[in-house]
Amino acid sequence: MKHEMKLFNIEGKRLYLTAEERTAFYNAACKAPRTVRTFCHTLLYTGCRISEALALTYGHVDVSAKHLVFRTLKKRSKTHHRAVPIPDGHIDALDMVHGVQEAAEAQRDTRLWSWTRQHAWYLVKGVMRDAGIDTQNPYATPKGLRHSFGIHAVNAGVPLNEIQKLMGHADIKTTAIYLDAVDDEKRVLVSRMW
Repeated sequence: MKHEMKLFNIEGKRLYLTAEERTAFYNAACKAPRTVRTFCHTLLYTGCRISEALALTYGHVDVSAKHLVFRTLKKRSKTHHRAVPIPDGHIDALDMVHGVQEAAEAQRDTRLWSWTRQHAWYLVKGVMRDAGIDTQNPYATPKGLRHSFGIHAVNAGVPLNEIQKLMGHADIKTTAIYLDAVDDEKRVLVSRMW
């Protein structure tokens, strides 16, 4: 049976960060050590999986095009890459912290963050804790950041097929779950009827 992605767990608790929590996470990451900040902001700005962020190398940062190139890890049967645009300020931060423009050709395959997945998870949870996000909740995870990216993109009016490409989903049905977001996001839409 194929695993179906959902925005709520079996107890009905949400699995994504709200817009307010995303902002708090961003602000807390700004106060973190520089490499933690660039990692957390990469997750926030791109909606990538934690393993995809950890796999980024100097060669995957395209400074002139202002995007990051991710190998979509869920499509293991073939190599598939996707380019995700990032804000000017983040490309500058990656350059200042990691020196991507000055990286020698020999460094192109060197990872930006040499952490284990477990250590990166621990660091992200620490930033969430610093942001005042209750880390005991099921949404206080890197996956919760990924889900919040999808919801944020839908709310910003990004077409669903573009969100699918940005997130590396094989099936648009997976991406369509972000149309089912509730709380503040749905309240804004529904309040237009009140």
